[in-house]
Amino acid sequence: MEPEKKSNGTLVGVIIIIIILIIGGLYTWQTKVKELKDKAQQEDTILNDSTELNTLEQDLNNTDTNLNVDVNSLN
Repeated sequence: MEPEKKSNGTLVGVIIIIIILIIGGLYTWQTKVKELKDKAQQEDTILNDSTELNTLEQDLNNTDTNLNVDVNSLN
């Protein structure tokens, strides 16, 4: 009679499940980090756009539009 061989199938199965859980956790974590970075970048873009609009408005207010042209003499 042959002696019974012990199977390590259960241990291998548990190790594979743990590896899959770790990979899934890392994927979820990286996705969350990317979303937060994208959100922060969008907020920075909005802030920069607002600053640029304020700068343009200041330039418009500071621009001298007086051309010293007599409109009545243009006929």
